[in-house]
Amino acid sequence: MLKYTFSLLLVLGSLLGQAQEVKTTEKNSIKVDSIKPKTERYGLRIGVDLFKLSRSFFEKDYRGLELVGDFKITRKYFIAAEIGNENKTVEDTKLNFSTKGTYLKAGFDYNAYENWLGMNNMIYVGMRYGVSSFSQTLNSYSIYNPNPYFGEAPVREVGEKFSGLSAQWIEVVAGIKAEIVPNLYVGFSVRLNNLVTNKKPETFDNLYIPGFNRTYNGKFGAGFNYTISYFVPLYKTTIKPKEKAKKQ
Repeated sequence: MLKYTFSLLLVLGSLLGQAQEVKTTEKNSIKVDSIKPKTERYGLRIGVDLFKLSRSFFEKDYRGLELVGDFKITRKYFIAAEIGNENKTVEDTKLNFSTKGTYLKAGFDYNAYENWLGMNNMIYVGMRYGVSSFSQTLNSYSIYNPNPYFGEAPVREVGEKFSGLSAQWIEVVAGIKAEIVPNLYVGFSVRLNNLVTNKKPETFDNLYIPGFNRTYNGKFGAGFNYTISYFVPLYKTTIKPKEKAKKQ
């Protein structure tokens, strides 16, 4: 009798253990399923170059405006573009001229910064292809006199306008963008430019090109911008467990 009683208790204990294991498994699965998946935001960031905007107020010989934007296509890559216009008068020792035109630059940025989950800050490098259409007005000039014994040559007022000019260039970009309040970013970038094409008048060189800035040795240029922009979220994607662990 004792033998049968012990066997019965052993069977009941085994059944209770299996039932507890099933409940624990169900509880853990419910707990795992109740965790919300992590998501990452994708969208459009649009803004303005504060440097060009401020120059328009503080420099009497300059008027300019540049709008900037980028669109996040992967975790690291962004499509980026700038569009703007400039009207600038340059006065050198022997030359005074005015440049007026519009430009468009388009390309990509690669974000080398590892963000925490939910952040979109950037330390980036990128490239642009720039196109500019503009006109030049030769206001005045004086002829160089290597032997100024009888005085300098008089300044000649011209006012001749050259229209239908254009230029194209490749631009290397490096910069940062940081979120100061939710969805609002400030950024800074530097640019090195190299002319690809340059349509210029027969008797006058393009010494300043809108979007390219001043030309040096006829081919190279440099510039920078200081931007403020706003991020517009358009959609979200779910981060896979491996991606999430690596990101954390």
